Amino acid sequence: MHSSSKFDPSDYPPVDLQRHFGGSINQSKFGTNIGRIAVLGNHVPRRCGIATFTNDLSEAISAQVPGLDCFVVAMTDGGQHYAYPPAVRFEIPDAELPAYIRAADFLNVNEVEIVCVQHEYGIFGGKAGNYLLALLRELRMPIVTTLHTILERPSPTQKTVMDEVTELSERLIVMSDRGAALLQSVHGVPKRKIDNIPHGVPSFPSPIQSKDLLGVEGKAVILTFGLLSPDKGIEHVIDALPGILAHHPNSVYMVVGVTHPHVKAQEGEIYRLMLMNRAQRLGVDGNIIFHDRFVSQAELTRFLSAADIYITPYLKIEQITSGTLAYAVGAGKAVISTPYWYASELLADGRGLLVPWRDAKSIGREVSGLLSDDEKRRELGARAEKHGRNMAWPIVAASYLDSFNRARVEHGLRRRSAFQAQTLARRPADLPEVRLDHLRVMTDDTGILQHATFNVPRYVDGYCLDDNARALLVMALVEEAGTEDPKIVRALKSRYLGFMNYAFDQPSGRFRNFMSYSRNWMEDCGSEDSQGRSVWALGTILGRSKDPGPKGLSDHLFRSALRAVPAFSSPRAWAYTLLGLDEYLRAFHHDEHIESILKLLSERLLELYRRASTPDFPWFEDRLTYCNARLPQALLVSGAWLKREEMMAAALRSLAFLVLEQTSAEGYFAPIGANGFYVRGGPRAAFDQQPIEACGMISACLEAEHNTGDPSWAERARWAFNWFIGENQLKQPLYDPRTGGCRDGLHEDRVNENQGAESSLCFLNSLLEMRAAYHVASVDDRVQWRPQGLEGGNVQAHLVS
Repeated sequence: MHSSSKFDPSDYPPVDLQRHFGGSINQSKFGTNIGRIAVLGNHVPRRCGIATFTNDLSEAISAQVPGLDCFVVAMTDGGQHYAYPPAVRFEIPDAELPAYIRAADFLNVNEVEIVCVQHEYGIFGGKAGNYLLALLRELRMPIVTTLHTILERPSPTQKTVMDEVTELSERLIVMSDRGAALLQSVHGVPKRKIDNIPHGVPSFPSPIQSKDLLGVEGKAVILTFGLLSPDKGIEHVIDALPGILAHHPNSVYMVVGVTHPHVKAQEGEIYRLMLMNRAQRLGVDGNIIFHDRFVSQAELTRFLSAADIYITPYLKIEQITSGTLAYAVGAGKAVISTPYWYASELLADGRGLLVPWRDAKSIGREVSGLLSDDEKRRELGARAEKHGRNMAWPIVAASYLDSFNRARVEHGLRRRSAFQAQTLARRPADLPEVRLDHLRVMTDDTGILQHATFNVPRYVDGYCLDDNARALLVMALVEEAGTEDPKIVRALKSRYLGFMNYAFDQPSGRFRNFMSYSRNWMEDCGSEDSQGRSVWALGTILGRSKDPGPKGLSDHLFRSALRAVPAFSSPRAWAYTLLGLDEYLRAFHHDEHIESILKLLSERLLELYRRASTPDFPWFEDRLTYCNARLPQALLVSGAWLKREEMMAAALRSLAFLVLEQTSAEGYFAPIGANGFYVRGGPRAAFDQQPIEACGMISACLEAEHNTGDPSWAERARWAFNWFIGENQLKQPLYDPRTGGCRDGLHEDRVNENQGAESSLCFLNSLLEMRAAYHVASVDDRVQWRPQGLEGGNVQAHLVS
């Protein structure tokens, strides 16, 4: 069901969707609000930390958004029957596999929009909790999983289960940096998929009032609470008590909590009895109070408020989170702990004190020191309390809602079933017909004019090489499709090729670009980009046309123009040239000279990516500007010819990044705006959106599908194409079916009604490529080569995993 891939999701960078979309989940900018959320996990009155967490989280989320329906699917252990509150609407007996399938049906039928899973291996049935996978595989909505346990050295079964949990989840929530690091290093999860949200904590009552109510008024209170088990290390605090009491006889150590149910089922109360006997033997039993019960949250906050010092003497370094420690920090307590992972992180920067493992002397020394120094104790608590403000449940719940919102956006990109993507090949009828009417209106005896006012040619702006090269490329696609009158195609093709021939300056080997309507060149030498685009168009004629006359002239111009390209510095000129070389090599294999240029330019493009790419911004430059998708597309086709997996990986990674960067909050294709573009770390221009970006994205995604065999990339191409026909932020079409032209762009408040050459050619190019994609399974022998591990395809790894 889940194929592995050489281009693993772990290669993919963090993408901060919140940077684009901002705000909370309930804001209107996100389209429809989330109305129903299900939290899956243990729930009170079951006695465990995750049960309390699930209860607190669901209540806090509900309180954030009035009218939001947030309910619980509860895991029930060992045939137990609990008197669950109304918030629990479905129960799953952990050992009954069919119940997991029934739960999936329940969630799907009830149109739940987000499922938030509380994961710990032991609360689900099967080996390493693998029964959970049967549920997750059937869900149709986004899954966000909170990981309460992450192991540095999981067993093979645990790793297999966790790997699939992380793959099926849109987002993963951890409570520490260490947890995020382990997900990346052990399970190959990309950083961009992980949200670090702290453990939530409640508000706390007055310390003085709490001491009175608990009967410890006037005493120095040392506290440990939580489910008792032998790995808690409480015996080492008891061993430290004689030394503490020698200096502070008015101290009391309170141990609050029942024995862990699993421990009690296997060993009974052996551990608690051992602690009590140890205290009696040391003569400190009169200064220890064991509260052998599972206390309510109200009681728990009272105990914490009464404490002067909180201590977690746990014995396992691997503990990745601790609700009890989070509560203590949130309460602003002076905390002493052994250096397990979560404590080392949470108590850093002077927020608490760490003592060595199993070291009663160090515990006694630190406790006595804090009880002797009220100012130091208060300062320690103040630093903890300041840090704990961000752990209050309302803030934590808001962060969860942000994560849910990201999951919704990303879920719109990810296809859980190849069937959905494969329906692309069954929908050719809903594409417009190819119409050359507007193209012919824009073309005169010289070539195609640049601009239009509405759909009327604007002579004042004259002509440019760029548009005539685009038009020549489109003619090659039209000729290949065979849907138009060959005489019309031949005439237009000759007109555009003739313009390019006239634009070429043989002595310099360079094309001129801009020409006035009076047929005067406006420059002696055009841009590198226009030269690269010309090579691309000429290579396409050579690779696809059957007409010998245009092919002969194209071959001469192609080879002549190539001579100047190796000296170019423009990455887009390299990319356009590489696309032209790819087109040429479709028909003329093993041309060593052409292959050598392809290798030279593609290595340059790859090196540019290596230098500029960062985990948060895997791109060729420090900005996204124009014709963005042509860069990964060029690297992709080059990697395919050269069988360079590194090129393929970089191309797919950068293209996946671009897909995410160009996705609106509602899930529409939203290209980087030309009104400012997007510089890393700066604001992202949402408008003006240009047809040239949609055209490039369509081509690149179809190329990705062709070279990986994954049909989900073709679905991304359709997603970008739909931008032309109204699936955009303004919900207005850019394609004009009356003329066959395309409007020039999408502004913040309107569509640009002018139908210039570039926009109309971009639409025609995209339409022709989309129509060809429905009918052509394999264009050439490149599709026979697959990067290792991509057999069968796995586009979600490139898009959002």
